[in-house]
Amino acid sequence: MPLFHIVILALIQGITEFLPVSSSGHLVLAHHGLGARADDMTLDIAVHVGTLFAVLLYFHRDIVKMLCGMTHIRDGIRQNDGLKLLLTIIIGSVPVIAAGFLIHLSGPDWTRSLYLTAWCTLIFGIVLGIADRLPHTDRTLEQITYKDALLIGLAQMLALIPGVSRSGITMTAARFLGFNRADCARYSLLLALVAISGAGTLGGLDLWQSGDLALSVDALIAAGLAFLSGLLAIFLMMKWLERASFKPFVIYRIVLGLLLLGLLYGGVIAP
Repeated sequence: MPLFHIVILALIQGITEFLPVSSSGHLVLAHHGLGARADDMTLDIAVHVGTLFAVLLYFHRDIVKMLCGMTHIRDGIRQNDGLKLLLTIIIGSVPVIAAGFLIHLSGPDWTRSLYLTAWCTLIFGIVLGIADRLPHTDRTLEQITYKDALLIGLAQMLALIPGVSRSGITMTAARFLGFNRADCARYSLLLALVAISGAGTLGGLDLWQSGDLALSVDALIAAGLAFLSGLLAIFLMMKWLERASFKPFVIYRIVLGLLLLGLLYGGVIAP
């Protein structure tokens, strides 16, 4: 794959992986515009590794807190905020892990539907806007319950549908539950640690079975660019949500969804 294509795809994946804007919708446009192939498993895994390290670095304090919570498990969950946060991450991740494994085994054709990607980009962008405009109590992540974690986890299963956006649907669910915007994003990105690791593991197993394990310069470039662009995207989004709403993301998704639908129904992009 040409270096220019690798750079563009890595930057797109790195930035849109964490923003509530549907990375799959952007990749549809990128692959159409560049004429690039989407079936390079090595490149896909490299990008996931890069974005994983971006989350690990940005939320290192939360991660250390959870690890320390495991070492103080004898103190009990109520007195152990780190352990409680870790348990909510696990509870919130179980549904999508189970559903993702089943889909990976069956490989249904609908997961590659461009029409579905376009419609979901539009519809779930509107749903995010509705959730963001409802009256909220501005709950913090420290107030999350195991029931909240399960509900957000069940919502995250919808992200297996192309165009829904994992970050988008988890932030939407958290807003419906009354959490403040910054902590919606914080919890969503902590969930991403498990989701990205799971996706990378499944991709790695496929790569292992294919016998193509060569670590290329292309993969290293893709991982590095995904890391840097992902870290920048997280930083800017968190700063924005500390003082503003999801409105720009909602508008952007509506425009992107309409653009994709126009290109598809207009015959510019082949479904």
